Amino acid sequence: MTSHTRLALAASAGAFALALGVSAPALAGQQDTAEVSVFHGIPGMTVDVYANGDELIGDFKPGTVTDPLSLTAGTYDIQIFEAGQGPGGTAALEKKIEVPEGANATVAAHLSADGSPELTAFTNDVSRVDAGTSRLTVRHVAAAPAVDVRAGGQPVFTGLTNPKEATAEVDAGTVNTDVVLAGTDTVAIGPADLKLGEGTGTVVYAWGSAEDKNLALATQTFSGTASSPRGVSAGGSGAAVAPNSSDLGPAWAAGAGAVAVTGVPAARRVARRVARRRG
Repeated sequence: MTSHTRLALAASAGAFALALGVSAPALAGQQDTAEVSVFHGIPGMTVDVYANGDELIGDFKPGTVTDPLSLTAGTYDIQIFEAGQGPGGTAALEKKIEVPEGANATVAAHLSADGSPELTAFTNDVSRVDAGTSRLTVRHVAAAPAVDVRAGGQPVFTGLTNPKEATAEVDAGTVNTDVVLAGTDTVAIGPADLKLGEGTGTVVYAWGSAEDKNLALATQTFSGTASSPRGVSAGGSGAAVAPNSSDLGPAWAAGAGAVAVTGVPAARRVARRVARRRG
């Protein structure tokens, strides 16, 4: 952990308050529960997460997205310990949270644009998509300036700032993507290929710190959003790409099923579809 991050953590313990009071789609037949995933996007800090004295997540490493956790709606005393230190030790962070019924959310612990640890709760859209399409969401949770997300060299999302997200329903397929500093051709992450499966939702997290040169990618995939009868209940999975010593971060590489076949025509369809929806 860098000294900058350590000082920011000490000054911002309350920022890790897992506030789940967000508007989220209801889960049919499960109004007394919520589906909650957690993304750990603070570099250099492996932790254990406890809820009401019971371990919720153990040995939680940066860049990891949990599978959805089914929680009974209500109030939870959340304690964050350095890995292996709880619950007998002193919690590094502690906060009571409210988990609303019927939510499907991801709680992201990450760095703000200026490098301070903070918590953002995102609503996961797991509604069905049209046949032949996929839902793509990009969440900027890195200590970095505004970025543009490109597919096949063409901007898909522009001017995305921390902790904002952008989403679109796009043609399923494999697209060659990268992340550049907003309004420039300066690549921050990538390029690499991203596979967008039919009837799935893919969430891409850009996390880490540009100053510390550890920008990285994590992805979360939700299945069961297809409009065809073969759709199943939404589920999630996460994968991460470790940082390296490049100027601004690692290559945008294998995450949530990325494959090695480029798809410039598909990328152009993505850009056109987003443009039509914006129009």
